Amino acid sequence: MVRVLGLDVGGANLKLTVMDCVDGVISHAETLVEYFPIWRRGRENLALAIRSLIKKSGFSNPDLAAVTMTAELSDVYFSKTEGVRHIVESTKLALQNIELRFLNVYGELLSTEEVKSKPLEVAAANWYASGWLVSKLSKDCLLVDTGSTSTSLVPVLNGKVAASGFSDLEKLMNGELVYTGALRTNVAAITPYVPVRGVLTPVSSEFFAQSGDVHLILGHIRPEDYTVDTPDGRGVSTLEAAARLARVVCADLDILSMEEINSIASYVYKAQLLQIAEALTRLSKNLNLDLKDKPAYTAGLGAEFLAKKALTVFGFRDVKSLSQFIGLNAAKALPSYALALMVVEYLEGREPENWKLL
Repeated sequence: MVRVLGLDVGGANLKLTVMDCVDGVISHAETLVEYFPIWRRGRENLALAIRSLIKKSGFSNPDLAAVTMTAELSDVYFSKTEGVRHIVESTKLALQNIELRFLNVYGELLSTEEVKSKPLEVAAANWYASGWLVSKLSKDCLLVDTGSTSTSLVPVLNGKVAASGFSDLEKLMNGELVYTGALRTNVAAITPYVPVRGVLTPVSSEFFAQSGDVHLILGHIRPEDYTVDTPDGRGVSTLEAAARLARVVCADLDILSMEEINSIASYVYKAQLLQIAEALTRLSKNLNLDLKDKPAYTAGLGAEFLAKKALTVFGFRDVKSLSQFIGLNAAKALPSYALALMVVEYLEGREPENWKLL
């Protein structure tokens, strides 16, 4: 039997997948997500948070634990190199006496010693695991993974991950990364204007409301899906979300009606779809290739109402949710699940027979 952990250390969330494989068959797989805003909870508490999440899984004595990360971008670190090194040390502290590997942007699993000399290779490499998984489904395709904070676009060509960006900066430039997500995106970063009583009205640049408020108002998410801190520290009812959105134009619910709030939310939603569509255009130009006739796969919390909708509006005809292949929880935490599967294959030397639901 092979036992593995796949851990994705994000700046806002920790995502863990535990997996057992017996004679080439996955006998157990579970994915857990823990909200851990490292800038608020403190970098010094990262190891404890990781250890607590693993304890919650009830999983012990893995043969190998593989780690990927995006938390190194957090401004609790002065540089990405500092962030990578701290995350590596925190992971070692949390997973003592367990063999560790760290995914790099080339799909290699590096030892802790190798990471010391190549820290930037493992920074924000989680997209590679996700792309690797969808390459098992289609030789030529596109993955769009919209999480709470950002959207990753990963092209697969000739059965291999074909991303041309190997850092967040390069990915932003190439259309492979968009900082727009289902929960944590400041409304002011989505659109400079919203309609109010027939007038396109400039928004305040304050952090009054975020995308989670928009999608809660529109019914795209449930209150229990709104797992991050709210801008004003209040709750996640529709009324509280509406009050936050009203403040984006320096108003409140005494000034704006719910009908007007819904109109603003709908406009912001369309602007968010355009952000992803703009990245799709940039990606197509960068690849010099039209992928619209190829399969597209969606993942993350925003898989259906952001990723799928944007792909459909852009002209993709064959759009599938990864949840139908690996389950909803795994698809919401795709890099973690994909990394665990990658490590199972690495140790087993073969692809598990039953990794797909279909």
